[in-house]
Amino acid sequence: MSTRPLNVLFLCTGNSARSILAEAILNREGRGRFRAFSAGSNPTGTVNPWAIHTLDKLGYPAEGYRSKSWDEFAKEPQFDLIFTVCDSAAAETCPVWPGRPVSAHWGIPDPAAVEGNDAEKAAAFLDAFRMLKRRIDLLLALPLDSLEEIALRQKLQAIGQEADAR
Repeated sequence: MSTRPLNVLFLCTGNSARSILAEAILNREGRGRFRAFSAGSNPTGTVNPWAIHTLDKLGYPAEGYRSKSWDEFAKEPQFDLIFTVCDSAAAETCPVWPGRPVSAHWGIPDPAAVEGNDAEKAAAFLDAFRMLKRRIDLLLALPLDSLEEIALRQKLQAIGQEADAR
């Protein structure tokens, strides 16, 4: 891997909740080592207010996020890592990304699909945040400079599977 910050794209269908949370977490926790972005195959056009509420409540930057299409990233920046965070995005045919980024699926249950009272919705978003934070912490602990592409791909997939088992 290079000495420049690695560009990471988190993909979800709507780009309104999980991918936004992941972008915020990695940009803060991996500052200087990573630059995170998020996008969707079929963006909703708005960020879910519970995602913003969760970020704000946990002390993460909660401004400047928007729901956007993956088409915005067809050429720039060139990504090193791409993660799908919802099962529907993982099943879609993704664009061909320049530079052959390493990709992995880190499926997270959709907190925006939870129906119920405010406490139940807040809990669903907090659960999604915690799962993403755990996976990102494991990513940050990897010796990225010493891993070959195949080993890196296997380790990134294992992070998603290991975290699912909990």
